[in-house]
Amino acid sequence: MSVAIENISHQFNGKPVLAGITHTFLHKKITSVLGKSGSGKTTLLQIVNGMIEPQSGLVSVFGKPIDYGRLTELRMQMGYVIQQAGLFPHINIYGNISILGKINKQPHAAMVQRANQLMKLVQLPLDYLNKFPHEISGGEQQRVGLCRAMFLNPPVLLMDEPFASLDYETKQGIYQQLLQIQMNEPRTIILITHDWDEALTLADELVWLEEGKIKASGNKELLKEVRKDYLASR
Repeated sequence: MSVAIENISHQFNGKPVLAGITHTFLHKKITSVLGKSGSGKTTLLQIVNGMIEPQSGLVSVFGKPIDYGRLTELRMQMGYVIQQAGLFPHINIYGNISILGKINKQPHAAMVQRANQLMKLVQLPLDYLNKFPHEISGGEQQRVGLCRAMFLNPPVLLMDEPFASLDYETKQGIYQQLLQIQMNEPRTIILITHDWDEALTLADELVWLEEGKIKASGNKELLKEVRKDYLASR
């Protein structure tokens, strides 16, 4: 078991955002958390990462409740990918990808090897390692963001609508690369999205959030069954 939440509730300014939700995420599979804006998707991801401590309920990662006094140790075992990649503009691509390796004081040769391996996985030229973020496209930046999140080969990868700003063709390419990476380095992935087709393409499991509650959860077959209801709710 990688990630489990039990009876999680949270409010902002007295307004419920999550209301008593319980779910165990599939180990080494991709779970897509679907829902419209304001349904609690991002809050759920931040709770799993320890960025927010829920007002009630229990979050377990790797079979243990989160220790909020040792969050740095936890986050070293979690990759986090956001919209717009969030790259440091003044650092080249190699520096962006390897930053967690530097924090962990990894040997230079090992960091170079891992950066090269990841660039090949996402099908980016190795000479891009010397470029800066503004010198590559948005889709390429997002792939670099994936490389950075996976640099330490974390067993859990959290993704908050990372492909929302990309065009259709760029998305299709990155989807295939992500699935290939998952085949080569399987991990527990929680993907936040509002895009039905994206969830259907990538996810092994669905969690549909509606007004802070789980309206449906299950495998790809359920995705097909609830499609009409989900699209009607948006």
